[in-house]
Amino acid sequence: MDKQQKLEAFYTAESPWKEAVNSLRTTILKTELEEDWKWNFPTYTLKGKNVVAVASHKTHFGIWFFQGVFLKDEKKLLRNAQEGKTKAMRSLYYTAESDIDETIVSSYILEAIQNSKEGKVVKMQRLSTPIIIPDILQTALSKNTELKTNFEQFTPGKQREYAEHIGSAKQEATQLRRLDKCIPMILAGSGLNDKYKKK
Repeated sequence: MDKQQKLEAFYTAESPWKEAVNSLRTTILKTELEEDWKWNFPTYTLKGKNVVAVASHKTHFGIWFFQGVFLKDEKKLLRNAQEGKTKAMRSLYYTAESDIDETIVSSYILEAIQNSKEGKVVKMQRLSTPIIIPDILQTALSKNTELKTNFEQFTPGKQREYAEHIGSAKQEATQLRRLDKCIPMILAGSGLNDKYKKK
């Protein structure tokens, strides 16, 4: 199915929330947001940026705000899916169509649109896991100052590629062969996968 067919299938599917989610759709489409289909849900964007999505589940339905953390939420209606884990996304969560107040929903959507225009976004922080240098590589680095200096000048990503490539071999003989091939590359200041990245 194409995007439009998926959207229509979602909004015409029989469920306890059929009328409710269509009501939310109508409210959203009164704004300048563009309708799209992402992650198996209707998603509404502004200049390609995700702003809100509509979801329908067995026990509830609602609107998800991708950068909902920036909404004022004076009425304290927004939910965080996973406290302590979900950084940006918030939702207006409903269990009955009668709970929907179009004026409130519209005000939250319009605020989310304005926030998007202002570029308010939670920057995702990459979790940094320690680089585990295999013993065989550590020994080589400690014996060769130039090798050690070059290795330390690599980005953490390039260091990790070498460490995992050498250390992932189960047999010491294989680790040695990999190390022998890697040493000239490290001395030349080349990352393990640089030749592939340039293509």
